[in-house]
Amino acid sequence: MSSSLLLQTTITPSLSFSSSVSSSIKYRTVFNPTRNARRIAPIQAKIREIFMPALSSTMTEGKIVSWIKSEGDLLSKGESVVVVESDKADMDVETFYDGILAAIVVGEGETAPVGAPIGLLAESEAEIEEAKARANNSGAPANSPAAVSAPAPVPEVSTPAPVVAAAPAVADGPRKIVLTPFAKKLAKQHKVDVNSVVGSGPFGRITPGDIEAAAGIVSKSVSVAAPVASSVAAVAEPVKAAVKSSFTEIPGSTVVPFTTMQAAVSKNMVESLNVPTFRVGYPVSTDALDALYEKVKPKGVTMTALLAKAAAMALAQHPVVNSSCKDGKTFTYNSSINIAVAVAINGGLITPVLPDADKLDLYLLSQKWKELVEKARAKTLQPHEYNSGTFTLSNLGMFGVDRFDAILPPGQGAIMAVGASKPTVVADKDGFFSVKNKMLVNVTADHRVIYGADLAAFLQTFAKIIENPDSLTL
Repeated sequence: MSSSLLLQTTITPSLSFSSSVSSSIKYRTVFNPTRNARRIAPIQAKIREIFMPALSSTMTEGKIVSWIKSEGDLLSKGESVVVVESDKADMDVETFYDGILAAIVVGEGETAPVGAPIGLLAESEAEIEEAKARANNSGAPANSPAAVSAPAPVPEVSTPAPVVAAAPAVADGPRKIVLTPFAKKLAKQHKVDVNSVVGSGPFGRITPGDIEAAAGIVSKSVSVAAPVASSVAAVAEPVKAAVKSSFTEIPGSTVVPFTTMQAAVSKNMVESLNVPTFRVGYPVSTDALDALYEKVKPKGVTMTALLAKAAAMALAQHPVVNSSCKDGKTFTYNSSINIAVAVAINGGLITPVLPDADKLDLYLLSQKWKELVEKARAKTLQPHEYNSGTFTLSNLGMFGVDRFDAILPPGQGAIMAVGASKPTVVADKDGFFSVKNKMLVNVTADHRVIYGADLAAFLQTFAKIIENPDSLTL
């Protein structure tokens, strides 16, 4: 067995990630009859950490939904060990190695940051007790001797302040480095090797104070910790009271914490407020589209697939609307047209992605969409099936909503909100009145890269495709 453990998060198919190995090294003397010499051969007691995986680009922490295996269970390669709830889906974690689940560090219903150990895997029964001892010590502060000392015989550090780890402990085996963004910035600024720093944060996370201590900087926050703490506490109480008093508490109300998915949606919506957006509405006649829909509906084609196909074809003619700006300094012309479609599911909102929607024919697109919706509602989407969108479509027309504005998802240039198609009295150029079915389409766009004329031209092209939809079936 190799000295590293690979775990795989699966939905079908699955994703892989790795964990580190801690080793206790003993030595024995081995006689080589061919060389008549003695040499030292290491025997390693292998205890592997199972880390909380990053299951999406926006995931910062995960929640343990359930442990499929219990402590002491024998694990075989390919078996599912635990179910993790990310901000988008529930995913199984599988092991690529045989072993024993020696200890569960993070229990069901609890959360842990990405990269933190959630369980320990032992190679044999001989290492189970040592693994359990480590799991029990993981609840202690990260800078305590029990939490940071390696199993190899090295000098223990009893100082409670963050310290630089001794060379033998670092060389003992690879470990997962988890540090805050500000700590990472400080480490780069002061040229501190993060591999030699022991974190004092939760689950061994390296904090800015750890970096400052390693760089020999006396933090002002440490020297005045007591006065600051008391002053902050004194200020915090009135502020907390003021916040509480600003909302009327309704007797009998129940406070429900966000699920992981709801927290991710909330974070993305707040983040979108930093983007300067504008909105453009456009009425589109749908008589021809409605007639086409009646023909293709028996073949499994949905209205969502028709709208996604039409939007993709229009984006192919207006690539700037399919572009994105992520750093405020440059923008990217995306090479693929990936239409993300908003889907409401129990406990949240997710946007499955139809990749290369402009290149797929209508029937394949509809089949793909049906599969994505089923996986979304079962919470089994793979990350690339919900985080690779370049343009988003939100359709509330099936609920009779005639118009609404959509919030721009972070990392995209535009989102289209489609309302219901309703009979509308219109006048032609000769002044004659007639009744036609019309729907109102509103597009919210990032004004840093997309301008009013760009969006107007795109909507005109989209309207022409909807009003003459024969090209959708080609």
